[in-house]
Amino acid sequence: MNDESVYDGLLGGDSSQWAFGTDFEDPLAGVDTTVPAGVDGAELATYCLMLGDDTLVLSQRLAEWCSRAPELEEDIALANFALDLLGQARLLLARAAAADPACVPPLPEGSPVPAEDALAFFRDAGQFRNVRLAEVPNGDFAHVVVRLLLFSIARLAILQPLRGSGDAVLAAVAGKGVKELTYHRDWAGRWFVTLAQGTEESRRRLLAALEELWPLHAELLVAHPIERSPAVAVDPSTVRGEFDAVLDQVLAVAEVDRPQRAPLAGVGGRTGRDGLHTEHLSRMLAEMQVVARAHPMGLW
Repeated sequence: MNDESVYDGLLGGDSSQWAFGTDFEDPLAGVDTTVPAGVDGAELATYCLMLGDDTLVLSQRLAEWCSRAPELEEDIALANFALDLLGQARLLLARAAAADPACVPPLPEGSPVPAEDALAFFRDAGQFRNVRLAEVPNGDFAHVVVRLLLFSIARLAILQPLRGSGDAVLAAVAGKGVKELTYHRDWAGRWFVTLAQGTEESRRRLLAALEELWPLHAELLVAHPIERSPAVAVDPSTVRGEFDAVLDQVLAVAEVDRPQRAPLAGVGGRTGRDGLHTEHLSRMLAEMQVVARAHPMGLW
């Protein structure tokens, strides 16, 4: 290695160095992906898509903050949160494909695109099962703090009991996610209080973000029929008490009242979990998917 230039050390050698941490091997290789007895594979796959699409879409929104946060440390923090959620999404989408291969979009014969990537990059907005809170465009820094706080409180409350899921893969994904979401929630809670107790302008922005996002958070805590499977899923309505308790603690310290706005209604009973989305998701996916869709035979 040439000590005169750190870049010389990056040349030659094992080409896998360029893909460190992003290899395309099956993320569930070596894991028993047998669908538990008595569980419908298609329903398990749909449940994994719900959780996985939440994390994939929110990861994309957080990634848009890269290089735009108010401080370098927070910029890195947001990028790491995006990576945490993306890692969860990859495992969950891979689990969905293993539980029900029929849910994977068809690709040209011979395409090397792995199943989890096909689910991420080759589905239309109407096939996504994420909550609408995850997909709305970014606002200011207070907006990202409020969205992450609402999401991480609810998701952590779900992942904790999900560690006992009858599906061993879901249980393992939840075990990994609990550690990550615990930090996300702590970070968002601390910034929520900081902004609330900061300047008049920071408090005004925080309250505006909370007022805007409040109608969207309820979707995280309303159970879809798929989420009522006692064998493998966690009914989100059962963790509402924990969600309220944690959020109330943060609001009390920040001296912020709960908004009184009603939840965002669905259409004909359909919500994000049913593939009903805002126009923002289609725009986001158009940007996120354009390269993969243009090169379905590409090997990255």
